[in-house]
Amino acid sequence: MTAARQPPRRRLDEQLIGAVIPAPLPRPASPPAPMLELPAALPPAREPVDDIVIDVARPDADGRVAARALLRALRWPSGHRLHIDATDGLLLITAAPDGKHTVGARGALPLPAAARQLCGIHPHQAVLLAAFPVRDLLVVHPSNTITRLLADLHAAVLGGPSHAG
Repeated sequence: MTAARQPPRRRLDEQLIGAVIPAPLPRPASPPAPMLELPAALPPAREPVDDIVIDVARPDADGRVAARALLRALRWPSGHRLHIDATDGLLLITAAPDGKHTVGARGALPLPAAARQLCGIHPHQAVLLAAFPVRDLLVVHPSNTITRLLADLHAAVLGGPSHAG
């Protein structure tokens, strides 16, 4: 059997047709990249730094924190009577002749259980202690407060949202 011979195919040359493809439109120059905005300067601290003495401590299981350096700065000897108040998530400790609490013999500050619970202070979790000798005041900041404040500060300085809450 012989196969029927087919005529050779004609090859068509491909060409673009100008009427179908429109000419490119002129484009305006692209705008320059936006300038990065610098963070606003932080306001100056309200209290001179020299008037604040800061330390970090970890309450023991009974809620006592060692704060000898701060107690020296405040001139609170062992047996000194104190008033302790929980407010806005902080503990405010002031000298009070009729205070219910006293500085311990080894320079330990008692943090009452109810006050610790109100402020979210847990045993062995770091707290920031800030003494204001001019005001005869010691402020105890729980770690969650410090974390939130630092997250907000870093968001303001570095840009972007704060993820502390």
